Amino acid sequence: MAFLSGPRQVGKTTLAKVALPDGHYLSYDKSSDAALIMRGAEAVAGELGLSSHEARLEQGAVLFDEIHKFPRWKQFLKGFFDVYGDNRKLKIAVTGSARLDVYKRGGDSMMGRYFPYRIHPLSAGEVASAKVKVESMFQEEKDVSPETIDTLLELGGYPESFLNGTDRFHRRWQKLRLELIFSQDLRDLSRVQDVYQVQRLAELLAARVSGGVNYASLAEDLSVSPPAVKNWLVLLQSVFYCYEVRPWSRNVASSIRKQPKIYLWDWSEVRDAGARRENFIASHLLKTVHFWTDVGLGDFDLHYLRDKMQREVDFLVTKDGKPFMLIECKSSGREPLSSALVYFKKTLDVPLAWQVCFDMPQSGFDPSDASLSPSRIAVADLLKILV
Repeated sequence: MAFLSGPRQVGKTTLAKVALPDGHYLSYDKSSDAALIMRGAEAVAGELGLSSHEARLEQGAVLFDEIHKFPRWKQFLKGFFDVYGDNRKLKIAVTGSARLDVYKRGGDSMMGRYFPYRIHPLSAGEVASAKVKVESMFQEEKDVSPETIDTLLELGGYPESFLNGTDRFHRRWQKLRLELIFSQDLRDLSRVQDVYQVQRLAELLAARVSGGVNYASLAEDLSVSPPAVKNWLVLLQSVFYCYEVRPWSRNVASSIRKQPKIYLWDWSEVRDAGARRENFIASHLLKTVHFWTDVGLGDFDLHYLRDKMQREVDFLVTKDGKPFMLIECKSSGREPLSSALVYFKKTLDVPLAWQVCFDMPQSGFDPSDASLSPSRIAVADLLKILV
C-alpha cells in the first residue's frame, strides 16, 4: 500500500485520484462510506466487487481517504490488504491530513504492508518543472524565476491559493484552513479540551519562527505548565501546522543539544520578512530530504548548528547520519561569507556549504563540485536543483 500524508489542502486526494484514475474512492468524511468501512473489510470488498479471486485480479485500485479517523483503521487495512491486496494486482492508496503514524489505536503492526510518502506544498522547482529525477539527488537545473519565488513567498505553496494568485483570496483561504485545522483536525486527533489555548500557542509560535523554542517562556505566556506546552506542540506537528528542526550535536564541541527551532508548513503565515525567508528555505530543504529518503536514496534528515560560542548555521542536511550539506540564509548578497559556515564546514568535514542570498542574480553552478563551497549563491541557484 502507499500511504500519502501531508497538510490539509496540499493536494493529497487530487494527486491520488490522478495517479489512480480508475480506482474506487472511499472517504471516511462521507457518512455512507464511513458506515461501509465500519462494517469491515468483507463489506467493503463486496461493495467494490472484490469478493471473488477472479474479480480481485481484474480490479485496478482503491483509495481510502481520511481513514485514520476510524478508530480501528490499522486493523481494517491490515485485514483488507492481507485478503484482497496481497496478490499485488490490487493497488491500495491511503491518504490523511494528520500524520498516519501518530494514531496508536487499533491493533496489529502494519510493518511490511506499506510505503509512506510525505506530500508537501509546491516548491519553486516543482512550479518550474513537474519532472523529477529519482535516480540522483540533485535535479537538473530549472528556470526558477524571481516572480515564482516572490509569489511563493507571499502566497505560500498550497496549490489553490498559489494558483489563484491574489492576496485577497489568499487571506480568506488561509483563515478557512486554520479554522479547519483547529476545529476539526485537532479534535479528531486528540481529546484536548481547550483548543483555544492550543491555537494561542500556534499564534505565539508563528511570531517566533526560526528561533529556539523556550518551553518555560511559552508556558508563562499561556499560564500553563511546560509539559502542557510540549504536548500541545506535538499535536500541532501532528496536524501539520508546524515542524521542528533539531540541533546537530555530534562532533560539535559545546553544542546546543536540546532546543529545537520551529517552522510553519505554511510559511506565508510568518510576518517577519527575514524569518519568512528562512522558513521558506527550511520547507524546501525538508521537502527535498523527505523525497530523497522516500525514494530510497539514503537516510536524510534536517538539523541546524549552534554552539555555546554563538556560532550558528541555519541548516545542516545529513545523509546516513553524516553531515552532507550546510545552508546559511541571508537576505543580501552584500553580507560577508559567514565565519560560522566556514568553521563548521572545516570542523565537521561537510562536503557542501552555501550561503544563500535572496537578492543575488541567478548563475549556473555545479552543486556536486565541493571546490565551489563554501560560497555565496543566489536563492534560485539552490532552489533549481532541489525537488
